[in-house]
This record gives sequence, structure tokens and C-alpha cells, in this order.
Amino acid sequence: MTHPPHPVGERFAVYFLPPADSPLWRAGCRWLGRDADRPGGNVRAPTADLGSISETEWAAATAEPRRYGFHATLKPPFRLVDGCDLADLDGALARFAAERRAFSVAELRLKVLDGFLALCPVAPSSDLNALAADCVRDFEAFRHPPDPADLDRRRLRGLTPRQEANLTAWGYPYVLDEFRFHMTLTGRLAGDAAVRFLDVLAPMFAEALSGPLFVGGVALSREQSPGAPFETLRRYVFA
Repeated sequence: MTHPPHPVGERFAVYFLPPADSPLWRAGCRWLGRDADRPGGNVRAPTADLGSISETEWAAATAEPRRYGFHATLKPPFRLVDGCDLADLDGALARFAAERRAFSVAELRLKVLDGFLALCPVAPSSDLNALAADCVRDFEAFRHPPDPADLDRRRLRGLTPRQEANLTAWGYPYVLDEFRFHMTLTGRLAGDAAVRFLDVLAPMFAEALSGPLFVGGVALSREQSPGAPFETLRRYVFA
């Protein structure tokens, strides 16, 4: 069967998303000002709860994570390889989810991570690491090799030998042994901004971070064209 050409710049990613009815999902979408599950993806920004942060400062700090939506990356964004289409990827994800069981890990905490704020588990989780590694490997057949310019751009920040090997093999440096589960809340912050943002985020996420993190599925997200917001196409619930 011949597949039509893929739209130029279209990319897909495999994400972890909290359950849509969970306090964590609601808090994350509220903070970023966008719900990627909804057509158009817009929710009201938390202007009443920003404290010492101006709305302009909040909008700038959350612009990049807002585009990606509230999530943790399991398989980084990729273009579909020639000969495969969305239906093929969707079917593979459905089969993947049907063979896995839900699990819980230690609660998340707010953390400064390489200059930006994110939610990270309080303790390492072999289950989370294994899930991410399986996503990287199991859906590799669908990934179109990146352009050399994309690889060079990744190298600008400086990579360790292990990260360079991952970039060459998997198209992204921070996978497998270099993977760190995180849910990004801001871009990089300068000066005392991290402290001020943490003061605002702590009460906003207090309920959402009060217990273990439930991992009950994965999701497929799509960027329709370069720079477009990622939108959830489907959630896949584990057996």
C-alpha cells in the first residue's frame, strides 16, 4: 500500500499525561494557560494567582512549555518515516498500551532543573525509566532520521560521549541512561525569578503533589507544522 506524503514539518511525540480528571492535569493546564486535550487548547491564565509575577512575565516564561502542553516526554518529537502513516503509529501505540499495566511512583516535587522549573519525582523510578526506554525503542521504526542541521543544533550546548551516542542512535541526547522524567513548567529563568515563580507554583500545585504519581497510560501528541502547538490526538490506557 502506498501512503501519501507526510505534511511538511509534521511531528509526533509519545507523552505521559496525567489523567484528564486529576488535580495534577488541571493544575498543569491552568498554570500553562492551555489544555492540549481540547480543540484550540485554551484555558484561562492564572492571572489572579500570580503574586509578584506580572502577566507579561508569566506569559514569556511559559510560552515554550505552553506550546508543547503539560506533559512528560517519553519518545521525543519525530517525523514519520516514509512508508508509515498515522494509522500505523496509532495501532502500534494501542497494542503497546494493551500489554502494559498501570503503576504508581513517588510523588512529584517542584525543582529547578537546568535553569527552568519542572515537576520531578522525589526518588528515581525504575518503572518510569523502563517505560520511557520502551517507548524510545518500540517506536523507533516510525522515526524519520533527523536532518544533519537538527543534530548540529542539539550539539551546540555540548554533549557528553553518552549523549552524543544517543543523539546518533536515537535522534535525541537525553534518552535511556540520560533520561530524567520531568514535567516542564517554565522556560529558563534569570536572577531571582525562580524563587518568585516557586512561591507562586507551590500553593497552586499543593493538592496535585500531595500523593503518589499514577501512571496509567501514554498519549500521542502532534505538531502539525513547525512552531504549531502540540495537540493530544489520543490517550492510550494501560490494561
